[in-house]
Amino acid sequence: MNSRQRRGIILLLLSVLCALGAFAGVFAVVHDAESKLGPEATAYRLKADIPAYQHLENAKDRFEKVSMPRRWLPSTAVTDLRYLDGKISVTPLRKGSLLQQDMAVARPELRPGQQEIAIMIDAATGVAGKIYAGAKVNVYATFDGKDQGGKPVSKVIVTNAQVIQVGKLTPFDRDGGSGGATGVRRGGEAVPITFALDTKDAQRVAYAESFASHVRLALVAPGGDDAVSGSDRTYTLDGDK
Repeated sequence: MNSRQRRGIILLLLSVLCALGAFAGVFAVVHDAESKLGPEATAYRLKADIPAYQHLENAKDRFEKVSMPRRWLPSTAVTDLRYLDGKISVTPLRKGSLLQQDMAVARPELRPGQQEIAIMIDAATGVAGKIYAGAKVNVYATFDGKDQGGKPVSKVIVTNAQVIQVGKLTPFDRDGGSGGATGVRRGGEAVPITFALDTKDAQRVAYAESFASHVRLALVAPGGDDAVSGSDRTYTLDGDK
């Protein structure tokens, strides 16, 4: 073996040693990074917007599963979509946001002594997109007075009625009918609103839907649950004179 061959072998060995050293360095860096990041965990990110007060158990297809280091995951992050069962969105949820527990609240439920009652309300004059599950509303009914031979009158039928569900818009044709939607314009749309009421208030709402010319809902501000006084529960035009 001449000197040129020896130099070639030495250079080859040095190259192999350098490659092994580089590999060991990369492995050490990767191992160090993994040790700092820790194990990964599953979370969920919104792939589409969700409006406020929507039933989240019916919107699970709007979330996508993502993986991220557990140490970077907020303690309130939702890691199982079963958490959304029976819950509604408390605020508008935006695409790309990480799903967290404080984005969802429990859907309102009946208390002892209450019962569910649903009526159809005109989408434009009665709801206007403002009523949501968990809201409290005052229920107003207007009677034209023709059947009783009296004057038109507006009454507060129920105060602080708790809404537990808002249904989907339903086209309404007064001739064809789609349920007793009071005061809905022909060709308009109605929304089924479900309340949690005691027996007396449920009777009042049922009476208003059956006999009133119009039924409207007035959203009560959070915390503003003062009862309407007796003198303010009934209104006639003569009362303003």
